[in-house]
Amino acid sequence: MASKKQLAVGVALFLIALISNGEGIIGGREAAPHSRPYMASIQVPEGDTLKHECGGFVVADQWVMTAVHCMPNGANGRKVVLGLHSLSEAEDTKQTFDIMELHNHPNFNIENYDNDIALIKLDRPFNASTAIRAVELLRAGGTNPDTGAAVETAGWGSLDNLGSRPDKLKEVVIEVINRGKCRRTDYFGRKFTDNMICAHKVCQECVRSHRIEDSCDGDSGGPLLYNGIAVGITSNGGKKCGQIKKPGVYTIISHYTEWIDNTMGTRSAAAPQEAS
Repeated sequence: MASKKQLAVGVALFLIALISNGEGIIGGREAAPHSRPYMASIQVPEGDTLKHECGGFVVADQWVMTAVHCMPNGANGRKVVLGLHSLSEAEDTKQTFDIMELHNHPNFNIENYDNDIALIKLDRPFNASTAIRAVELLRAGGTNPDTGAAVETAGWGSLDNLGSRPDKLKEVVIEVINRGKCRRTDYFGRKFTDNMICAHKVCQECVRSHRIEDSCDGDSGGPLLYNGIAVGITSNGGKKCGQIKKPGVYTIISHYTEWIDNTMGTRSAAAPQEAS
């Protein structure tokens, strides 16, 4: 039989594993099929198939918003799939698009992911349906969620730090974290800027194990929603998922209203291009 010391060590290792790996978008649940019709999957060619790489969301006819760090060096043959719930199953609602234009924010900072916002112009307008439609964006002057506010995110990202991926869309309700806390050196320090929101949630049923609900690798580029309006873009969801002092970081969309309008307005009439 194991000694009390061995049992204590085993329990400690189990708790460390929980803190390190978390569970589930991390945590959350499977979304109802097509209940989030703005969701997009950015997929990279892999042999004769396509593999989910990043998220995105429909913001206007022919336009999808995502994060710069998903495609910092251009589209390079990637596709955008709309109207899907399952990544692998055949669904009549799915529509696949080439990327005609990629506009990465010119002030994106690879060191801290500041200004991590990008716009994709699809090669053609999508056929609107109950499974595909745009989500409203919070614009300049709008009210962003404050500390403790419940916000939502969704994606096909990793279920844990080991990289296991779901086949079907997952969603999670999390809470906005105090900005001062996110600026602490044991959180993000100076890398956390005024253009960012951080959020996660400690699972209330398992406070003792400190299990965290969070976004993770593969969720990047997806939306953060507050009262049904997109207020953020998943930015650092792939970094140390599910850890208490490394909550998800999201780009604040309302800080980029002018750039968004210019990109989808005057620039959309320009010749197709890939902007860096």
